Amino acid sequence: MRVFTAIFLKEIVTFLRNWGLVIVLIYSFTLDVYIAGQGFEVKPRNVSVGYVDYSSGVISKKILSHLHSPEFKEPVRFNSQEELSRAIFNREIIVGLVFEPDFEKNFYEGKATLNILLDSTAAAQAYITLSYLRNIILRFYKYEIHVEIKTHKLFNQNADTRKFISFSEFLSIVTLIGVILSAVVFVREKENGTWDIMLLTPVDPKLIILAKTFSQMVIVMAGTVVSVGTVLFGVFDVPINGSFTVFILFTFAFLFAVTGIGLFIASVARSMLQVAQLSVVIMMPMIFLSGAWTPIHSMHPFIQYLSYISPLRYYIEGSLSIFFRGIHSSDLIPYFVALTVLSVALYIFGFRKIGKLF
Repeated sequence: MRVFTAIFLKEIVTFLRNWGLVIVLIYSFTLDVYIAGQGFEVKPRNVSVGYVDYSSGVISKKILSHLHSPEFKEPVRFNSQEELSRAIFNREIIVGLVFEPDFEKNFYEGKATLNILLDSTAAAQAYITLSYLRNIILRFYKYEIHVEIKTHKLFNQNADTRKFISFSEFLSIVTLIGVILSAVVFVREKENGTWDIMLLTPVDPKLIILAKTFSQMVIVMAGTVVSVGTVLFGVFDVPINGSFTVFILFTFAFLFAVTGIGLFIASVARSMLQVAQLSVVIMMPMIFLSGAWTPIHSMHPFIQYLSYISPLRYYIEGSLSIFFRGIHSSDLIPYFVALTVLSVALYIFGFRKIGKLF
């Protein structure tokens, strides 16, 4: 136990002396999560609008008056549809509205047509912008409908995308940093030329691997607590409706999975550059399959089946259930069991791969 503690503390001190890794860790768990939460916006923001009004009526002016900040910039008038199309082609504006000469007359008769030209380069953003425009226009019509729709938003009552985006980015950072640190702690020995010295050390190789990996897991756990406390809770006011202790347990189990991947990378990489390259190659598909960026139910059925082998999927679903849904701990057992099985399998695989080098 004394040898384990000595190696463990030695790796912690070595990490703290490496200012490059310390800065990367601090940036990733704080500023990166903050930038993702503040900078990535699903709703339309500052969308530039142009219009051609052949009708010169009151209704068209009222519609345009509803296009205001923060969703839209002040609409810009064009003299012809050709000028409007040219402005969209040159990316001067994103949305173009064309009011026909008889628009107001047809509006009162209930058969008006509004032509919308939309830059759909970013298809998802364009679709959401179009939905906003439709809702604005529909406000001007009075429907006699006998069904009243009442919407109740669950788990994220204000539909604040910043909370979900920042939380998803945080979970991705835990994944990426966990892989990189567990690989770097061994590859650094190769680059510094101390690998052979480590092999000659009269210590059980298994003890060395365990001490080195656990030291990096503790560092990631510390970054996790800091990020949750300062950024998620402090800045974005992310709710936690479940048990924080259970979340820490989930994170600890998940770190065995990413550490196993890091050990595999360390067994084949010879430099820090190769660690970075292999980490991106392995982690990007894992993040895609997790549902962090795209809902799993929206994926192709074959891709959905592949997602079952991604430990990040169970980590994300379990963490979201803890923070937003407040699911009871007993209902999280299926996620925890699946995550634990994959984590143990990956850790044993990586442990054996790096163990062959000793």
